[in-house]
Amino acid sequence: MNLRAPKGTDDILPPASRRWRVLLRSWDDWSERFGYDLVQIPVFEMTEVFARGVGESTEVVQKQMYTFTDKGGRSLTLRPEGTAGVVRAFIEAGGAGELKASYAGPMFRYERPQAGRRRQFYQVGIEYLGTDSPDADAEVVEMGYRYLADIGVPGLVVRLNSLGDQECRPHYLETLREWLRERIEQLCEDSRAALPVNPLRVLDCKVCQPIVADAPSPVDHLCDPCASHFETVKGRLDSIGVPFELDRRLVRGLDYYTRTAFEYIGTELDAAQNAVGGGGRYDGLAEALGGPSIPGVGLALGIDRIVLSTEDTADLPAVLDVYVVVADAELRGAALDLLSTLRRAGLRADTSPEQRSVKAQFRAADRNGARAALIVGDEWGEGKVAVKDLRNGTQLTMHSEEVAAWLSSR
Repeated sequence: MNLRAPKGTDDILPPASRRWRVLLRSWDDWSERFGYDLVQIPVFEMTEVFARGVGESTEVVQKQMYTFTDKGGRSLTLRPEGTAGVVRAFIEAGGAGELKASYAGPMFRYERPQAGRRRQFYQVGIEYLGTDSPDADAEVVEMGYRYLADIGVPGLVVRLNSLGDQECRPHYLETLREWLRERIEQLCEDSRAALPVNPLRVLDCKVCQPIVADAPSPVDHLCDPCASHFETVKGRLDSIGVPFELDRRLVRGLDYYTRTAFEYIGTELDAAQNAVGGGGRYDGLAEALGGPSIPGVGLALGIDRIVLSTEDTADLPAVLDVYVVVADAELRGAALDLLSTLRRAGLRADTSPEQRSVKAQFRAADRNGARAALIVGDEWGEGKVAVKDLRNGTQLTMHSEEVAAWLSSR
C-alpha cells in the first residue's frame, strides 16, 4: 500500500513552493514596516480557547474543529484560526500595554476539500492589542491591503462594515431576530438553529443569501460612539488612499467581532475563491477568555487562496543568483571553494552534487531557476571564470574575485 497525504492536505514542492517563499518573505517585510513583531503560538490549544473565543454557535466550533483527548484526559483542539491563541498568550503574559503581533502557520478545519478550501491551510495574520483607537483599525486594514496589492491579487477590493458593540448590538439583534422569525419557513435548517443563539450567523449563511438580502443591517443601527468610530475609520482609509466598499451584509464567520469588520476580495477571481482574507475588531474576546478587558483588532489572510489568485499574474521568481558549472573535473575542489565564497558574500548559489556533463549542469541551472551560470574551466589557470546570463544569453569572462560583486550588482 502506498501512503498518501491525508485528504484535504497538500505537499508543496518546488517549483510551486517558490511562490510560497516569495509570499511569506513579502509578508515579513510588510508586517515589519508596520511595526508588528513575530509571535509564535501552539498549533493546539485547550478546546475551551476556541469554544469560548470563536463562539459556540459558529460553524467552526460546531462542525469543523479537530478536537481530541490527550493522554492526560485534556480536551485539545488543533487551531482553526490564530486570533484566539494570540489573545490567550497575551493574557497569560500579563496583558499589559499594547502588542502588535504578526504570525504565520498552518490552521486546521474539517472542511469539504476543494480549490482554495483545505483541511490544513496556511494563514498569516496580525493582531493589534491594547487600543480601541479607530486609527488602529485603519492601520490593520491598510497593512493587509498594501501587502495584497504588492503581491498582485487581481481586482483587489476591501469590503467594510460595522457590527456595533455591546451597547447597540443587542437592540439590533432583536430587530434582526424578529425580521427573520417572520421568514423562518424560508430559512435553511442551520439558520433556524442559529436564529435563537446568534442571528448574525443567518446573514453569513450562503444558502440563505437571497432571503436575507433586505434584512436589517447592523451599520444602520449603530449607537453614536460606534457610528463615530466607523466614520473615523472610513475617513482615515480615504486619507491614506485605501479604496473600500460598504457591505451592509458583511458579518464575518466568527462570534468575537465588534464594530469594524472587513474582507479582501479579488473581484477578478471565481466567486468560490475570491475572498483572500479579512478581519475586524474584537474588543470582548479577552474577557470571553477569562482575561481583563483588552481591546483588539486584527486580520488573517489565506496563503493557499492567495497562491491561487496570483498564479496567473506573476512569474515564478529566480531561486538562485548563480549556478556553478564545473567544466573540468580536476577543478571541482576549486569550484566548491568559489561556491562557498559566493554564498558567504550573500548570494544564492549552488552546483551539482557530483560531476556531470556541462550540458547536464546547464539543464540543472535552468531547472533550479538560476539567473546566471558561472563556468569553472579553461580560464581558471589565469584566475578567471566565464559567467553566462541565463536570461539573455550574454557571456563574459572575469577574475574570480570579481564575480560576487558583479552578480550582486545585477
